[in-house]
Amino acid sequence: MGVNPATAPEPPARRAPSEDWPHVGLFCRVQDALASLPGHFRSETVISGINATDIFTLNAALGATIEDQMVESLNNARDIWDPQGHYRMYEFTRQAQTFPDVLLRRFAPDDNEPAILMGIELKGWYLLAKEGEPSFRFQVTPSACNPQDLIVVVPWVLANVLSGSPKVFRPYIELARYAAEHRNYHWEHVRQAKKSSAVRLATGVTPYPRKSDRICDEPASDTGGNFGRFARTGIMDAYLEEARRELVRGIEAKHWLAFFKAFQDNAPSKAVEAAIDRAAQAVVQGRAPSDRAAHVETILAALHALVSG
Repeated sequence: MGVNPATAPEPPARRAPSEDWPHVGLFCRVQDALASLPGHFRSETVISGINATDIFTLNAALGATIEDQMVESLNNARDIWDPQGHYRMYEFTRQAQTFPDVLLRRFAPDDNEPAILMGIELKGWYLLAKEGEPSFRFQVTPSACNPQDLIVVVPWVLANVLSGSPKVFRPYIELARYAAEHRNYHWEHVRQAKKSSAVRLATGVTPYPRKSDRICDEPASDTGGNFGRFARTGIMDAYLEEARRELVRGIEAKHWLAFFKAFQDNAPSKAVEAAIDRAAQAVVQGRAPSDRAAHVETILAALHALVSG
């Protein structure tokens, strides 16, 4: 359902930090460093021996570890976000159970310098998760976000699909305050709502809150528990389409997802075989008919070998 222009206010606008902010250059370079994560990400985690039927459990098992490694990789990309060494006393650190979960914090106190320069709500997204989209909830009120704070979603898979070290892809990067405002606008004015679509804003909130602060907005009615489901607000739609086309061992992620879904819910063998065949056909779509059969046979053999071995 679209916005009713007769009753809806103007949608929120992105408002980046002012050019007068002393650290606006840092803000831009941090985004460059985040965009470069696929080339800088390093992980000592190595997985082997997982069954194809267990692949959807990987996010729960590895998510937090991989997010920690993303922060470490971001610090290792200091030559991008701090090439002149002006911020050598700062580093990215994780904090638990409050927003944002990553801070660019000064680790040596100085009354003349800010203790925190910016925050990042950093979320890993297992690209082969059964939902096919990031499932996290973002409920933080806009006033908890500074203009320079970001929300970042980083897709990842295992390098060999069922084994190997985690590999990350180009992240989604958005202004956190805009994301919170967009979420509320979508909830109140865009989606179809049979009951009240009002959102109660958290009050008395400032950026970089304490763990005990109440910082989440609340819907007046949410029988399905969907408020804050970030990927369902439409804000990531274009990015998600691109992410699902990322190549994993030469095959687009969306085809791997369809393939692995075939093994869920104790599907009968004929249904599994049909799903494998559909996945293989989808991979070679667009090829010349004379090439298609050979490619299907090759892909089928690879898929069967992967699952059995």
